[in-house]
Amino acid sequence: MSTFAVVTGGGTAGHVLPALAVADALVTVGHAAGEVHYVGCTRGIETRLLPDTPYPHTFFDVVGFQRALTRRNLAFLPKLVRARRDARALLRRLQPEVVVSVGGYASMPAVLAARSLGIPIVVVSYDFVPGRASQLSARSAAACAVAFENSPLPNATVTGAPVRHDLVTLDRTRDRANARAHLGVPDERFLVAVMGGSLGSGVLNGAIAEYAGEHRDDAGLAIRQVAGERFVADVEEVHPIGDQGILHQVVGYESDMPAIYAAADLLIGRGGASTVHEVATTGIAAILVPWADAADDHQTENVRWLADAGGAVAMTEAELAQPHHLADTIERLRSDDEAREALSTAAYARGEIHRSGALAELIEQVALASSGR
Repeated sequence: MSTFAVVTGGGTAGHVLPALAVADALVTVGHAAGEVHYVGCTRGIETRLLPDTPYPHTFFDVVGFQRALTRRNLAFLPKLVRARRDARALLRRLQPEVVVSVGGYASMPAVLAARSLGIPIVVVSYDFVPGRASQLSARSAAACAVAFENSPLPNATVTGAPVRHDLVTLDRTRDRANARAHLGVPDERFLVAVMGGSLGSGVLNGAIAEYAGEHRDDAGLAIRQVAGERFVADVEEVHPIGDQGILHQVVGYESDMPAIYAAADLLIGRGGASTVHEVATTGIAAILVPWADAADDHQTENVRWLADAGGAVAMTEAELAQPHHLADTIERLRSDDEAREALSTAAYARGEIHRSGALAELIEQVALASSGR
């Protein structure tokens, strides 16, 4: 089977899931899964996620360049040179019509190889502030597909962000009952979903532990907490003192995100691009807390795009640290159906571009122009 596109990027879920969303979008418009080849790295979460997908894949041994001076940086250039050589061999064999980069250090070998072989490159940038890899790749890209207006990248077209097909097609009203049954959450409980990003968030875990403890005997409350695998061993589920009270579920990693978005009444998350765009695509009421140490403060800008339109409640880490601030915000939204509905409606309106199919259309246009057909 011939290869239409190589989709590259990885390392963390923040790059792997958008890459898979790009692949899903191409399948949706008629390409076979076998025509979309994923290229990532041997150190990333893609080594766990890709084997369960229908997409052929290749992993190269590359590492990122750390801003702080570390011994790991000594391996950066030699590994990149070897990976670029291997990527050239792979692309010569596959002969794809286009290479699509979603950013991250794992994307660089295939991007550099494509540049040297004259294969057109599409850069997909979904953060308000593009990452360094995307900025470098964009210099030689045929097009840049971006999620935000006024992108600093050249040849930019606003196509929306890559969001997984099962979230694009999600109907929260239609799918709610089945999702709750799957998660084991009774329909009458108010469900708060908590996600700290692919690695988890210690500050979110701490704030939710306080809230859950204070509502131990609240029989109308359920919390589904995705603590992150590095934190899950240290996060204890809160149980009621008597026979009735809170339902608190703690998991390290959530493999069924559509169920979370369909079942939850309120989501609490970080400001990573995937989370922000998934909130907009599905139209769920959300409290978003940007990671204060994110590069170039890009998470704050991501969240502002949604919050300024009334599609989310933005909360800083400083506000999160204030006693009862998060708990009071949750309880205010819990008691106000109209406020949650307003957040949901505004978020869903913001997500219209993500559901439009424009991203796959741009990739096909670039491939078509290159082929000369």
